[in-house]
Amino acid sequence: MGFWQEAFAAVKENDPAARYNLEIILTYPGVKALAAHKISHFLWQHDIKLLARVHAQFWRFLTQIEIHPGAEIANGVFIDHGSGLVIGETAVVETGVKLYHGVTLGGTGKDTGKRHPSVRRGALISAHSQLLGPIEIGEYARVGASAVVTKDVPKRVTVVGIPAKIVRVHGGDTPERNCAQLERERHVSFYDHMGGI
Repeated sequence: MGFWQEAFAAVKENDPAARYNLEIILTYPGVKALAAHKISHFLWQHDIKLLARVHAQFWRFLTQIEIHPGAEIANGVFIDHGSGLVIGETAVVETGVKLYHGVTLGGTGKDTGKRHPSVRRGALISAHSQLLGPIEIGEYARVGASAVVTKDVPKRVTVVGIPAKIVRVHGGDTPERNCAQLERERHVSFYDHMGGI
């Protein structure tokens, strides 16, 4: 499926108020922001960075959603309401992720290179959560409203609080096993990226 089909499917799956595609295009700022980001990201990748930033800022004004043109966002992401949502330059957001209003995928100001979170497939990031730094939010993890997350979150857990702590494990795994798996996957990914040195 292309962007629009996946966008419509994500909205209809996650919002029972959504009725038909034209309504989604006209009244869902998250869909507009994600569609505009496709253009901004294309310009950014083709080294037309100033125009990419100007385009992103224009859509920020219209939607109240700020997405840096450098962010990598898959099709099938759902942004609900969206006002005040910020996604930083080196953030990665995979398919099936749900982001609510006031969420920040930001940096700490202390990191270089990869500075923003990676949110893996199917994760849910609740309203006003702050995810800071080059952390990883595991597949199907849930971040509670107003949580502040500065460390990796294993897959299939729920975290809440300031700082965020695990309060529930889904699917029978333990947090320790999920953390160990996350570390192994990161190590393999780094090893592959370096060409098997």
